[in-house]
Amino acid sequence: QVQLVESGGGLVQAGGSLRLSCAASGRTFGSYVMGWFRQASGKEREFVATMRWTGSTSYYADSVKGRFTISRDNAKNTVYLQMNSLTPEDTAVYYCALRRGWEPTMSLHDYDYWGQGTQVTVSS
Repeated sequence: QVQLVESGGGLVQAGGSLRLSCAASGRTFGSYVMGWFRQASGKEREFVATMRWTGSTSYYADSVKGRFTISRDNAKNTVYLQMNSLTPEDTAVYYCALRRGWEPTMSLHDYDYWGQGTQVTVSS
């Protein structure tokens, strides 16, 4: 089993920045992919960013490309989502997810483990 714990959410003004963290524990070995998704109130969960644990490949949703950056710290078993130039449209609960396998994917159905989520609210 794998446990994922997100942190770093909060309230920020438009144009501001936040960095989300996702600490992974448990059976985190072998090839796997880390992803970030978000779910705004009344909407479906959507893809934000994904990365191989090696850091060699990453993908972003068009809506966040150039503003968000996914990264990892292997020593801490932690993945980050740096979010800059935030807008009210970025308001959502952000979820960290882990997928067993090599290829990063954008489909939430491909991910095996999920964190509990952290709320990000961007005020105008």
